[in-house]
Amino acid sequence: MSDPVRTVLAHSPELMVVRFAFRAGDRGALHSHPHVQSTYVQSGRYRFTVDGRDFEVGPGDAFVIPSNAEHGCTCLEGGELIDSFTPRRDDFL
Repeated sequence: MSDPVRTVLAHSPELMVVRFAFRAGDRGALHSHPHVQSTYVQSGRYRFTVDGRDFEVGPGDAFVIPSNAEHGCTCLEGGELIDSFTPRRDDFL
């Protein structure tokens, strides 16, 4: 188990697009941030927790994580997530 590999694809002060590459078993630890996040599942399968609610997603699924919502995931089948953040996550630069 390891952390996903993060690649910033594009950004401006108002918006950031990031690719996360996961291997099966990788985890995105529970966390929260003031940014609104949109997640698109490019490939793979994931179990997400958002504000205490668990759900599974796969290729083509997308959802929004509200500002300050505690969230995280476990990768069930390796793949990539495409996340957008508004405003930009300066901690990723």
